[in-house]
Amino acid sequence: MRRLFLVLLVLAFSFPALAQAKHPFTFEDMMKLKRVGEPEVSPDGKWVIFSVVDVDLEANTKTPHIWIVPLGSQESGNQGKSGGPHVSPPSRGMGGTERELIPGQDGDRPRWAPDGTRFAFQSTKEGGSRIWIAEFDSATGTVKGVERPTWIPIEASGELWSPDGKHILFTSDVYPECDGRRDEIECNAKKDQDAEKSKVKAQIFDRLLYRHWNAYKEGKRTHIFVAEVPEITFPVTVITHIIGPPLDLTPGDYDAPVFALGGQDDYAFSPDGQEICYTSNHDKNPAASTNNDLWIVPVSVGAGDSPAQVLAKTKNITADNPASDSTPLYSPDGRYIAYRAQQRPGYESDRFRLMLYDRKTGEKKDLTEDFDHWVGSFVWASDSKTIYFSAEHERHSLIYAVGTARTAGTDRTRTEYLRRVLVGGFDDDVAVTPDGKKLVFTRMSIAAPNEIYAADASGEGCPARTGDVDHGKENCSLNKDWPLSHINDQLLSQIGMSDGEPFSFTGAHEDWVEGFLVKPPNFDASKKYPVKFLIHGGPQGAWGDDWSYRWNPELFAANGYVVMMINFHGSTGYGQRFIDAINGDWGGAPFEDLMKGLDYAEQHYGFIDKSRECALGASYGGYMTNWILGHTDRFKCIVTHDGMFNAESAWGTTEELWFNNWEFKGTPYDNRAMYQKWSPHQYAKNFKTPTLVIHGQRDYRLDVSEGFQLFNTLQMEGVPSKMLYFPDEGHWVLKPQNSRLWYETVNAWVDQWTKP
Repeated sequence: MRRLFLVLLVLAFSFPALAQAKHPFTFEDMMKLKRVGEPEVSPDGKWVIFSVVDVDLEANTKTPHIWIVPLGSQESGNQGKSGGPHVSPPSRGMGGTERELIPGQDGDRPRWAPDGTRFAFQSTKEGGSRIWIAEFDSATGTVKGVERPTWIPIEASGELWSPDGKHILFTSDVYPECDGRRDEIECNAKKDQDAEKSKVKAQIFDRLLYRHWNAYKEGKRTHIFVAEVPEITFPVTVITHIIGPPLDLTPGDYDAPVFALGGQDDYAFSPDGQEICYTSNHDKNPAASTNNDLWIVPVSVGAGDSPAQVLAKTKNITADNPASDSTPLYSPDGRYIAYRAQQRPGYESDRFRLMLYDRKTGEKKDLTEDFDHWVGSFVWASDSKTIYFSAEHERHSLIYAVGTARTAGTDRTRTEYLRRVLVGGFDDDVAVTPDGKKLVFTRMSIAAPNEIYAADASGEGCPARTGDVDHGKENCSLNKDWPLSHINDQLLSQIGMSDGEPFSFTGAHEDWVEGFLVKPPNFDASKKYPVKFLIHGGPQGAWGDDWSYRWNPELFAANGYVVMMINFHGSTGYGQRFIDAINGDWGGAPFEDLMKGLDYAEQHYGFIDKSRECALGASYGGYMTNWILGHTDRFKCIVTHDGMFNAESAWGTTEELWFNNWEFKGTPYDNRAMYQKWSPHQYAKNFKTPTLVIHGQRDYRLDVSEGFQLFNTLQMEGVPSKMLYFPDEGHWVLKPQNSRLWYETVNAWVDQWTKP
């Protein structure tokens, strides 16, 4: 009996341990994770609404839905000392109160009406992207009904409510030749129908930027429209007064707003709802220009105004800056417009500064003059005295606060804008509650995708005039923060992952360079592991303590690899001088950093098997793996995705010509020596390493011909090689089943050459 009791006791303790056993990360796990979007705080401060994307692997679809979580209060939270300000990774296992808000209907980009009784969102329920409106009960946090407003009769996105709730702004792709017509909406619809029915699909171009990233423009421009919101009761088809059609506030043969790969909106309403500010580039050759400007136009332009009359009422407020100005946001008191600006024309990776435009005087002020990091998303405090913004710092993204008024400088000889770092982690999409007491934002890490977080906005944080905590004041604390959502906690709790382990070394130009590695599940330091050496794109990008679905270090490590990453010269988060170092030196300092970083790791981590290493990269990372092909034989294999192979032909087939013109200091016909010096194809006779080439037909940043040229060369030189070609993908592999094939092919190729 005693023996049976002991056996039962052992089993009682063993079962929980078995139940808690974690398995290595799989692609199927990654597709089950829900993808959380940016938060929007309700006007009464009780709720946070956001979108969540679900992936159906078998259906090969990604579908967004609207979710909500109560903001509530938080008595306990995370608070960290500035000596290690990058604290509070995404919390797990606490159980959230978030829930899907509109079951049975897709929904994206929810935006609150000013009174909080409604919100607008995008849905494809009736085909194409349309604006819908939901009636919301704040007392219960439920939706009472949803309708598609018929007074917005065209495909639309990017919706915003005017501050007085009388208008909805939205963007739509239209034909400029329909501008100003009484039947403008019908004209656009007919042209779309004619194009769909036509048996001739040819296009005629008479200017550059006729295609962009992964699509042809097809004669269309993005315009901003505004529609009057009638007095309605649900269902919203009951309208109590007659309204006119949506008005085009940005007519002409220009994109307004400009194309953007996500991020903060490039347009905004003034607090009184009478004006909008937006971003547009009116240069004659936008393919070679980064001169985005801020324009303001009154919302009161009449339906009878011609495009010329509308443009006559439009004002360019940043005409004095030949570089990029973008993401305008009015202060709550209406005095200022805050925006991001660069100073060097043609350089898309110049430092993004936070600027203030005084609407009364026209004066402009730089709030981040000596802040050597890129300003990301930002939001005004309700009192118009502070702006909160995110900025990369080394491999993290922190939330800072900056005052809009100068204070006395510490050296008594100057004044400065007071800046503080408030929250540490990898944070973005910052919002603020109406009472100004809390910040709401997204947070991710290398081991977990986005969740919604909140933080105390009233804390002082740590002084950080230049981005780093001010010297001599490191004994300070960051503000308390806590998770609001726990959408992926349950799934992640079953998966074995490791945090990124940073290291540093002396790289090119005797500079400090940072790298980090991810260890495989069930890591044993006494064993030897093969290495996947990942090289990031950009080149002005960085590996950080952040999550990726396309190049996921945890997934690469899961089948028994040490994954290594180096933030070489050109990487963001280390100051603008470090970023600029790659200009005109693509195969120089970055290659030196990568080789020295790998040397350092081999010397300091005994578990690395330096005889079994594979280099993998995409975009600039693809360029660098192509460069590595001709300059070292230390790797057992290479994976190169959408990389530049022939620098001259890449210039002739790309669309954003300002990029190549800046990075190679001119065109191939006025500075051919630079293109030849750094072109991987010039070193093809040195190619020996087995190489997997990947490219997408719809990649217009780096045309598919770059991949074909490389594969042809490898085959002609007798180098073991294989090509994975996607006819339906652009610069990124986005479709779920294509992504599965991508990971399977990449991992199989690396296994073939690095595992016995």
